[in-house]
Amino acid sequence: MGPGNFTHGLMGVNLQMDDVTTYSLWLSILAVCLVIIGGRLVQGGVSQLRQLFNLRTDPAQQVYWARNGTRIWPWLKKNLIYAPLFKKRHNRNIQLARLDMGTIPSRFHTMLLSLYILSNIVYCLFINYKTCNKAAILAELRGRTGHLAFVNMMPLMVFAGRNNALIPLLRVSFDTFNIFHRWISRLVVVESIAHTFAWMAAKNYADKMTDQKHGMMKAMYDNPFLDWGMVSLIAMVIILVQASSAIRHLAYETFLHLHQILAFFAFLGAAIHGHKGQLPMTKYVYVTIGLWFLERVIRWSKIVYRNFGLSSSTRVTVEALPEACRVTYELKRPWTIRPGCHVYAHFPTLTWSLSSHPFSIAWYDSRPTPYRTLEDEKLPTTTQELGSPLPSRTTTSITLIMSKKEGMTAKLHAKARASPSGIINIRGYIEGPYGGLESLHSYGTVLLFAGGVGITHQLSHVRDLLQTYNESTSAIRKIILIWTVRSQDAFDWVHPWMTEIFQMPHRRQVLKVLLFVTKPRHAGDVVSRSTQVQMYGGRCKPGKIIEEEFEKRAGAMAVTVCGPGAFADEVRAGAREKVQEGVVDFVEESFSW
Repeated sequence: MGPGNFTHGLMGVNLQMDDVTTYSLWLSILAVCLVIIGGRLVQGGVSQLRQLFNLRTDPAQQVYWARNGTRIWPWLKKNLIYAPLFKKRHNRNIQLARLDMGTIPSRFHTMLLSLYILSNIVYCLFINYKTCNKAAILAELRGRTGHLAFVNMMPLMVFAGRNNALIPLLRVSFDTFNIFHRWISRLVVVESIAHTFAWMAAKNYADKMTDQKHGMMKAMYDNPFLDWGMVSLIAMVIILVQASSAIRHLAYETFLHLHQILAFFAFLGAAIHGHKGQLPMTKYVYVTIGLWFLERVIRWSKIVYRNFGLSSSTRVTVEALPEACRVTYELKRPWTIRPGCHVYAHFPTLTWSLSSHPFSIAWYDSRPTPYRTLEDEKLPTTTQELGSPLPSRTTTSITLIMSKKEGMTAKLHAKARASPSGIINIRGYIEGPYGGLESLHSYGTVLLFAGGVGITHQLSHVRDLLQTYNESTSAIRKIILIWTVRSQDAFDWVHPWMTEIFQMPHRRQVLKVLLFVTKPRHAGDVVSRSTQVQMYGGRCKPGKIIEEEFEKRAGAMAVTVCGPGAFADEVRAGAREKVQEGVVDFVEESFSW
């Protein structure tokens, strides 16, 4: 059989081994998921017991739960699960000539990614080298790399979705799945390039054996099978360059729209390429496209259901603050909002597309609201009508703090500032809620670190923990909120909510607030109000605070952080230092994409 027969179709392709590699990939992903689910079940069981046994205990009675019961789990937390890849840097962006080069995956993420990529390399190279036919070897390599590129498109798409069912199942954040999405995307591009080079090498070899000139160009001419494959490859290569962190962060919304268009052509080209060639792995591309379509349907269904009624839609009020906006949404339907949730805000009058910047829910309220009022209905005509209450419904309002950056947030702030009152009503809608995966109810001591606008993530936890303390439904005995800001102007962002928190029962017994102002206007402005609210000038030192509170802790301790990457890395380092000395869990809320 001539070498030309191995340059097209399934000749020389080992379909049986391709299926084996597919099942091996699925099993490896399933195994990791089962291990994580098992760990979460054990973790959840321990947390539930810890919470139940400490609902009404004194801090001194939680000593048992403050101690590690084993050496293995604390060691794994310090050296693998919470550990950055090297010394300290994890979410702090790498800067090169003022360009944002992205972040470094954690040690645990790097291990999983390395194993997955290494397994793909092994599967690609696991071909029959015993045959003396070079064309057959290249054909098997072409088939294997193309097959794996198609197969990897499925987890690539699943991990990219905000409504990924694995997020609540595994209690793994979207930010983590986004890391895996980016790396599997790069793997798909590399496998697609290898697939193309394997075909080109086989074609070149066949042309040499038959003394044919320009055979490759002739094969590409008027050949939809190869042409659409090339369309897919070109789109993927552009994505590989365009999705680099330096380009991605220059104009994220522009990147995202172009990214989605290129992804559409990549999947479309791959689907037509597989269909024209009657390739059995084309079904994986169809499933991938179906998953993409399903995720979009779910997103839009949520937006329409939560924001639009028969006669009205979500009402949005924007208030200009120093370097930020307070944005309040009065929603059409009640939401179930967990502490630590975030949403995506959209303003059609400011930007034509869906936004992809998350905002933590700083505050939320639910109150009864009449369906009608005397202003929009006729006046009562009888004494009975005059005394009867108006039928009501529950209205949910949520409030976000949007720090003024560039793009949409800058336009919104400028529009609100231009109003004489500094307050405007604007058309908008909201998508969510997402996140809120971690419950802090089982911990006796909780440290909540916030940097800048990251305070919005922590406020909902403070409010929730105080409520559960007053209701005796959690183990919480100490709450320490640590907030670092550049200037005192940021205090205006959350002033009404902090006032409400300070008025909650038993706040003085449970809550302590530490405020750090790195650039105060005047040194005399930095004054502590009380022992419960302490203010300091200069930078926060998370490691020192964690060490001090660890010595005075009640029960198990949780350390959470939401803020800039460098600040979060410092908090992570401080928590890691204590995990082997007692029960200390670390939770980070990050949006690194």
